[in-house]
Formats: sequence, structure tokens, C-alpha cells
Amino acid sequence: MTILLDILSWLLLVGGGFLIFTGALGMLRFPDFFTRLHAASVTETLGVWAVLAGLMLQAGFTQTSLKLLLIAVVMFVTGPTATHALAKAALHGKLKPLGVERD
Repeated sequence: MTILLDILSWLLLVGGGFLIFTGALGMLRFPDFFTRLHAASVTETLGVWAVLAGLMLQAGFTQTSLKLLLIAVVMFVTGPTATHALAKAALHGKLKPLGVERD
């Protein structure tokens, strides 16, 4: 059973690391603010959850797992909220997405 948990936790850790890496790559490659914001927010939310789930499996049912779960909940709330606030501020500041006619 411990081998199965180790394999599952490493799959989550590697998968989460890959998602975070692709989000960072999207930040470098995408052309405008809104597409970069999308790349960062989507991959960051899922990537962080996968990494924290892998760490929770490694830690077992301990106080450390509870702390990791609290971090995951905070990230689940603050990540999308911050992304929404940034997008709203950019639109309020008259920054238009790529492909939209500019006045």
C-alpha cells in the first residue's frame, strides 16, 4: 500500500510541477496581458492543488497534512480572486484585449 501511495504522490507532484512550468512558459510566450493572466491563473490553481495533494500523501494523516490542506484552501480562494481583481483593474484602466479595436 505504501508503494501505491508513493507512486500516486509522485505522479501528483510531477504533474503539478509540469502544470506550474507550463503556466510560467505561457507567461513568457503569450502576447498580451489577459492571455498571460489566464495562463498563470488556471495552471497555478490546478498545479498548486496537485503539488499540495502529493505532499499530503507523502506526509500521511498528520498535523502537516492539515496545514497543507489549509494552504490549499487559502490558495483556492485567493488565486482566482486576485486574477479577477487584476483583470478588472486592467479593464478599468482601459487596457483592451488583443484583437479588440482600440480607440
